[in-house]
Amino acid sequence: MRAKFFLIPAFILFTISSAFSQEETVSDEELTRYATAMDSINEMKDSFMLLITDMVKNEESVTASRYNEISKIIDDEAKLSEANATPEEIAFVKSVAAKKEEETAKINAAFQSLAKDYVGAAVYNKVKKAIAADAELKGRYDSLIAELAKDNPGVE
Repeated sequence: MRAKFFLIPAFILFTISSAFSQEETVSDEELTRYATAMDSINEMKDSFMLLITDMVKNEESVTASRYNEISKIIDDEAKLSEANATPEEIAFVKSVAAKKEEETAKINAAFQSLAKDYVGAAVYNKVKKAIAADAELKGRYDSLIAELAKDNPGVE
């Protein structure tokens, strides 16, 4: 009689784990949609970084090193005064910060839209979780990302 009680829970656990395994299986289509969405976001991030880099490089009134110095203290009036930051330098750093905020909002909106509308929220979460847990799937994902990235403009 006791053996039956042990078999029933074991059978139930096996059934439940099998159901979860089947539910967590990621199809090639789901993986491709996820990778395509992530590649699009990566491409947007690369373009964003290139834009900010170009803004800083092409600014005649502020060098890149001066920009980096001032951007770290932009919200501290005392440190800005101590660093002898000019109104032009402060204005430029703030304009770059505003551009970063604007572009970040665009990337976040695109990311949410792709995850929800193109991939599907449930599929997005399933694939993300599966990639983190399954090395073979992660390898397939990395290969897809590498292939998709070939046509992306590179960050110089």
